This record gives sequence, structure tokens and C-alpha cells, in this order.
Amino acid sequence: MGPMTESQAVDIESFQDTDKSGAYSKIALRPVQGAKFSSTLRLEGNKSLVEDYPVGTRFRVQAALATRPTGGQYLYTSWQWDSKVLWRPDEVA
Repeated sequence: MGPMTESQAVDIESFQDTDKSGAYSKIALRPVQGAKFSSTLRLEGNKSLVEDYPVGTRFRVQAALATRPTGGQYLYTSWQWDSKVLWRPDEVA
């Protein structure tokens, strides 16, 4: 992992990633549209967010912008950092 910025609260969502870029899982995490960070960024680090919740769940997490050694950027969150479920698709009223 390359250098990171200071962590901050970021609203993210899980989604079915179809770009086959070699991500850990077909389910990936990205910032919600209209937020501070582009929804083209991917979020890595806390795998329970994709393993323990249905696709489409929205979270507020502490995340830091990180740079890969090859130059690409991504958001990083640790399982030890704060996270909160904002909305789950299986709890629609």
C-alpha cells in the first residue's frame, strides 16, 4: 500500500462489479454517486462489508485515499475503523 491521506467519513455502497479487473470478489465497494469521491474509485480493506451484507447495502465508513505503487488510487478502510449501515435492500418497508 502506498501513501494515504488522513481518514474521513465516506458514504459507500456495495455493488455487483462486472469489469473483471481482478478484484477480490464480484461484489465490490464504491463511493455513492454525488459524494466527495468519484464512484469509479474502489474501496478495499474491510471484507466483512461485502461478505456479511446484501449487495446494494449503503454504509458510512472511515476511509483514506491511498495510492498504489503503480500510481492508481483507491479508498482504504480497516475493519478496525468505524463503519455504520445506512440502508439495507432487504429492509425496505
